[in-house]
Amino acid sequence: MTTTTSSPSPGLFDGPEPEDWRRYFGFSLDHKVIGIQYLVTSFFFYLVGGVLAGMIRTELTTPISDFLSREAYNEVLTLHGTIMIFLWIVPVVNGAFGNYLVPFYVGARDMAFPRLNAIAFWLIPPAGVMLITSYFIGGASQSGWTAYPPLSLTTPAAGQLVWIFSVILLGGSSILGGINFIATILKLRRPGLKLMELPMYCWAMLGTSILVVLSTPVLAGTLILLAFDIVAHTGFFNPGQGGNVVVYQHLFWFYSHPAVYIMVLPAFGLVSEILPVHSRKPLFGYTTMVYSILAIVFLGLIVWAHHMFTSGTPPWMRLFFTIATSFIAVPTGIKFFNWLATLWGGRIALNSAMLFACAFIVNFVLGGITGVALAQVPFDIHVHDTYFVVAHFHYIVYGGTVFVIFSSIYHWYPKFTGKMLDERLGLLHFALTFIGFNLCFGPQHWLGINGMPRRVAEYDPQFTLLNQISSVGALLMALSTLPFLYNVIASYFKGKVAGDNPWRALTSEWLTSSPPPVENWHGPAPHVRHPYGYGAEPQP
Repeated sequence: MTTTTSSPSPGLFDGPEPEDWRRYFGFSLDHKVIGIQYLVTSFFFYLVGGVLAGMIRTELTTPISDFLSREAYNEVLTLHGTIMIFLWIVPVVNGAFGNYLVPFYVGARDMAFPRLNAIAFWLIPPAGVMLITSYFIGGASQSGWTAYPPLSLTTPAAGQLVWIFSVILLGGSSILGGINFIATILKLRRPGLKLMELPMYCWAMLGTSILVVLSTPVLAGTLILLAFDIVAHTGFFNPGQGGNVVVYQHLFWFYSHPAVYIMVLPAFGLVSEILPVHSRKPLFGYTTMVYSILAIVFLGLIVWAHHMFTSGTPPWMRLFFTIATSFIAVPTGIKFFNWLATLWGGRIALNSAMLFACAFIVNFVLGGITGVALAQVPFDIHVHDTYFVVAHFHYIVYGGTVFVIFSSIYHWYPKFTGKMLDERLGLLHFALTFIGFNLCFGPQHWLGINGMPRRVAEYDPQFTLLNQISSVGALLMALSTLPFLYNVIASYFKGKVAGDNPWRALTSEWLTSSPPPVENWHGPAPHVRHPYGYGAEPQP
């Protein structure tokens, strides 16, 4: 592999970037380095969030507060949700894989704005460290990841303000990244490459970036107003001063429901890249997949108030958001039928990447079914703020997106490092994760239907057994991380050499060396007109 490096523009560095591991700890402009920085940094925060989840499940093994105090439980719960959403899932599926893959797919040497790209990443570590250290300095926020007033106005002000500032920094990172992805996909495509020739992940990132740019500034503005209520004692959301807490909910969920699609749409794109490769079949229904992404983007912006059916919303509003939320199941369902059609009759390789991808389909369908149920007002009122919602959310976000993240790591690890991961450890990781996940969150549907509220450390003793089963599942999920970490680290040093294209894939990131050179290709960027043309490929 050629080790030449490109020198950045004058004025930013004294010389060229280092050529070894040190470049991953500096202000690099290489989109591949930034992608790996996103991935490793976010996985660190995933481990922190996982420890916090373990503390939550340990507390819930008994119906009384005997492991954490009530205040500490609220702090841990708030940090867990915030870290897992803003510091793990969003940075990985957007920042890590987006940065690494999108320039390859459009035939570019880098992102449209490399310095903006680096700045977007370097906003994340200080925001994350600040968020975590607030737990040890004066107490973290206790208002949950939603920060609803008046609760957020009565919890310790210092921790709440640190939470607000951290989330604003993370939102700023997302906005900078979204602008960069839109510019790269629309303006940096190699000559002759049409939009309808792009891999599906590019369409997913384009739709996600539109959602980010349209909705994230609303969250930032809302949190700034909330900070004014805390610091300057204004009355935007403080009911004691004439403020309106329901307005906060509308503004918060205008971002935070699209945030679900900001986490899920890139996962849809990634799994659309993985399934055709490991089933040796073209992606079924490319055009319908593209239009279903665009439909999800549109509908995702007009369904936010289904989170507020118990907030005194008028009947006409309930009706509209019920219908809109039910409609969003249609483009999502199109994708699932297309993925199943892609698998049907294929030469399926049941490796770790494929198993995690197929498990994603199973988990997300289950989460989607409960989502359709929650869109119906009578049922939502019955289970609102219960563990049924916790189960639904985790089936979507963990059972969906996190399973795709692991699938993607197994699929693209040879590209990142030039080495193969150990399949035996991968299968162990999958088995522990799949069993543990369903054991943890499956029983929570029953808990919610029967009235166990979420976000509380103490509960009716009748729910003890199922909570203990759920905690055993969480323990299995925690244990599953050990073979994965060992696999990733050990394979980097002594793993089997992968070769440039171990999966015989057709997309452009595999048409160069593994790992790739700084400029992505040694010659001109290849023009891939049929990224899923496996049907015309001679089979071994």
